[in-house]
Amino acid sequence: MNANANANTGLDADADDERHPQGGKTGQGYAWEEEYKRSWDLLLEDDQGSLQGVVLSMQQQQLLLKRRRLNRDTAAVHRGIIRQVFVVLDLSRAMTEMDLRPTRLECTLALLEAFVAEFFDQNPLSHLGIIVTRDGVADKWAELSGNPTDLVNAITLKSNRETAGEPSLQNALELARRSLSHVPAHVSREIIVLYASLTSCDPGNILDTVKALADDRIRVSVVGLAAELQICKTLCSATKGTYGVVMNEPHYKDLLFDHVPPPPLTILGQQTSNMVTMGFPTTRVFDTLVLCSCHQTPVKKGHECPRCAAILCEIPTDCCVCSLTLVSSPSLARSYHHLFPVANFSEVALAAITPSSPRSCFACLAPFPVMDPARPVVAGVAGVAGVAGAMVTSRSACPRCGTHYCVDCDVYIHETLHNCPGCTSLSSIATTSTSTSASASLLPRQ
Repeated sequence: MNANANANTGLDADADDERHPQGGKTGQGYAWEEEYKRSWDLLLEDDQGSLQGVVLSMQQQQLLLKRRRLNRDTAAVHRGIIRQVFVVLDLSRAMTEMDLRPTRLECTLALLEAFVAEFFDQNPLSHLGIIVTRDGVADKWAELSGNPTDLVNAITLKSNRETAGEPSLQNALELARRSLSHVPAHVSREIIVLYASLTSCDPGNILDTVKALADDRIRVSVVGLAAELQICKTLCSATKGTYGVVMNEPHYKDLLFDHVPPPPLTILGQQTSNMVTMGFPTTRVFDTLVLCSCHQTPVKKGHECPRCAAILCEIPTDCCVCSLTLVSSPSLARSYHHLFPVANFSEVALAAITPSSPRSCFACLAPFPVMDPARPVVAGVAGVAGVAGAMVTSRSACPRCGTHYCVDCDVYIHETLHNCPGCTSLSSIATTSTSTSASASLLPRQ
């Protein structure tokens, strides 16, 4: 009798799992199980027994995902290229949940480590710091620094991976606000909160902290790992930040990496132009060990301040002797791509490809695959699903110069190069032609 009851209980449990509200879109499992799919079921042969059509279809889906991630706001707006950003990390018991693999904490630390590297690659003049909150208190893992090595070391330290108690959102925000209070007005001050708990153990009224952050013009954005919270919406709305709730690991990465580009200056009073004094230090190699002025550590290679001749071990930074902002000229030039972004390339529809169209990518010279017009149109592409000839192609065109690129070069141009090779080559040709014409006009007449 007991065996039958246990068997019935097991069947009921299986039925409950199938009807569980957290089941994926397919209704066959949980949301975190959707990544593990029977991909071999998609390999269906065509009439000739070939798998080429399936492979091309899978490639088209990858192209679609790449293009959707690539499209971004390229409007010319005011942005702060010098940023001081604190990342607030929740280390409460809620970070031990396993809805993100392997746990919320491990997934967050892995993404945060990649975020640090990408942040300093795209924002070489900015500084980043890390604050954690657990057991109702807030603590600093790393001060504001322009050295990504110090931040990565703090993230990978094993003793920093311990979770305990409940977080205190107010204490973490107050600690970040006090640390950003001395930052000059021309610097963009931001706080990014990675919050996993549904509660907050605060010593006072957190709405007072929200008002103080808004008065200090500090932008606060929140990435929620659990359900949506009203206090987080209020915080982001009052400080002109953004708020997003994670659905899965790729969505988590997208939400976090959306904070890599500098945000537009939407707060009144931040759009005024300011002249900032900067110095370009000279890199020197010494025969003997010397003490750097910033960390008091012996070094054999350092950067000499052009104003006070102090030796510093890393740039960009502020000179600890004369407070001059020290940067390198390549870093300063690389920061301007946020102010003048490359326009989004438009997809070239199959109907627009003619015999005179380029047969290879303008950048890498890789030949474009030959598309078959008889193949079905892929739905949901750039809002033209169902239109004849609107099938996903493996090429995109610059709206200014009209040159065609493959998707890999499209991604590389927008994420790394930040310049269109076609526009650059055309401007170089125009400059050369102008110089040649000017030289010919200066030649004496025979």
